[in-house]
Amino acid sequence: MSIPSVAVVGSFVQDFTFATPAFPSPGQTVIGKFYTGPGGKGSNQAVAAARAGVATAFVGAVGRDPFADGARSFLAGEGIRHFLTAKDGPATGCAAILVDASGQNQIVVALGANEAIRPEDLDATVITGAKVLVTQFEIDMATTRRALELARSAGVTTMLNTAPMRPDFDPTLLELVDVLIPNETEFAALVNVLPQFGRTDFTDAELARLNAPELQALCRQLGPRVVLVTLGGRGCFLSTPERGEFFAALAGIKAVDTTGAGDAFVGAFAAGYVDFAGDLPAAVRFANVAAGISVTRPGTAPAVARRAEIEAWQSGGIA
Repeated sequence: MSIPSVAVVGSFVQDFTFATPAFPSPGQTVIGKFYTGPGGKGSNQAVAAARAGVATAFVGAVGRDPFADGARSFLAGEGIRHFLTAKDGPATGCAAILVDASGQNQIVVALGANEAIRPEDLDATVITGAKVLVTQFEIDMATTRRALELARSAGVTTMLNTAPMRPDFDPTLLELVDVLIPNETEFAALVNVLPQFGRTDFTDAELARLNAPELQALCRQLGPRVVLVTLGGRGCFLSTPERGEFFAALAGIKAVDTTGAGDAFVGAFAAGYVDFAGDLPAAVRFANVAAGISVTRPGTAPAVARRAEIEAWQSGGIA
């Protein structure tokens, strides 16, 4: 069996989602609707890459519980080659998600087995044989570093989604990254923690006021050759050494649930990067459509668009 083009090393989390008209205030109880399904940034991104039409592998960890069995069944059903290490102590990761009427969300994640995955759990051939490695910050950081090291040694394009930003983040990790993908909050955190910026007070609001040359200047100080800043409903900003450019989000949609939109973007971008032979603007446009479609549906992985839908949107075939 051939090794998939996109390898994702990251988290699997069982999502428990509560939809309510408005978020409760402290001490308040509100009535809502409940649904559950597969999630986790790593798993979501693997699903997005696979549904975008690229052969994908997922490497992660689960507990020894029914959620682990569900994870294996779900990934297999998506056609994803999965390498899930079963951990004896911690449970499979879980997330409590609140979604309000505008589609905004609040999330608490218990990482569980995701924190217990170790460098020795990685299947090196899956990583070194891929064209692209995708990583995030929802698993043990030493394991993320090892995955990036293996990929870099084999000439595999390395992508890091800095979500969620963590207090144990080591800036030297960026030396192993070809494509860095933070959102607004994570970008602000990077500016405030990296010594080259000399800042501790940079905010999302300040980022929102920057024009393309100003944001480009900041991106160029981060280190990786390609920086993609996702900006929610405003789309994203692509920075390379040659230029910086804003790309608009998908227009004409109604957001139902924004949970997982960033994961849909990252996975679709990785797939587009492979399919479009490294054409960054083409991969960004493809990913923007995938992320836009995902917010029109409830859930995380189940809401991810398939390639035919993305292409239909791009050709104007879906209103």
